Amino acid sequence: MGLLVEGRWQDRWYETADNGGRFVRAQSQWRDWVTPDGAPAEGRTRGFKAEPGRYHLYVSLACPWAHRTLIFRALKGLEDAISVSIVHHFMGAHGWTFLAEDGATGDTLHGLDFLHQVYSKADPAYSGRVTVPVLWDRKEETIVSNESSEIIRMLNSAFDEWGDKSVDFYPVALRAEIDRVNALVYPAINNGVYRAGFATTQAAYEEAFEELFSALDNLEDRLSKQRYLVGGRITEADWRLFTTLVRFDPVYVGHFKCNLRRIADYPNLSNYLRDLYQVPGVSKTVNLHHIKAHYYGSHKTINPTGIVPVGPELDYGAPHDRAWFGKAA
Repeated sequence: MGLLVEGRWQDRWYETADNGGRFVRAQSQWRDWVTPDGAPAEGRTRGFKAEPGRYHLYVSLACPWAHRTLIFRALKGLEDAISVSIVHHFMGAHGWTFLAEDGATGDTLHGLDFLHQVYSKADPAYSGRVTVPVLWDRKEETIVSNESSEIIRMLNSAFDEWGDKSVDFYPVALRAEIDRVNALVYPAINNGVYRAGFATTQAAYEEAFEELFSALDNLEDRLSKQRYLVGGRITEADWRLFTTLVRFDPVYVGHFKCNLRRIADYPNLSNYLRDLYQVPGVSKTVNLHHIKAHYYGSHKTINPTGIVPVGPELDYGAPHDRAWFGKAA
């Protein structure tokens, strides 16, 4: 769990002392966009044109942020257009590694040993955290983006010539409401579990804990009235929430001390989770072995023994009750 400082790797945990024990997530630094015609996106200076075979994703099956990109790649039908390398689930002294075992692929593009070497290849003087996902451009030999929320929007629309044009998770008519839901879900839930788990003071932990469960209660109520979060259809907002929900009971309840309630204790959220998991193509992107082995095995400051719990018993493929929404009485 380290970072690069002017191109040199340092094994360093997150610093919270200056923030009252609060975990503050660093902003992603690569924020360019792939567009259909290669013109720079609004507010950007560099342009990257959508082309099949040009781009490569580096992901972890354990990471919720990377998981978003795998879901979009699968559901948009882009698995032949965009290749993937999967890092190993254990993050040790050198960060994410390309050890090719236990479901990890190794670096199928460059044959490197560690993800931080991919960052250094793009910028030998880079300073910052080394995170997944990474969208790499084979043509320019650089990182386009390491911001998952923006990569999924590229996958949603930039590659429609080679993917499924009928699938749109960010439709124009619903964008304002999707953005409002994301503004609740990201700080309180997606990042909220980390704010609780990585907190180093009781006050910081309880602050994150309370915001997390207040937001989950809010969504439980919302989902009592509608099948999905926005507009009666699956949107980006659902997939951004899903990758946290699917990790909640097996990891966040115990490892991150988010134990007021499980998702299994929320009737609507738990059925909604199973509904999304059962969308064709999604279950193959979920790897509970990588998820549990990474969190419990890699976070030595939280779980020094590295012991991975055997439980809980989960069945995301069990029947759900969400299909009745929208049906005529």
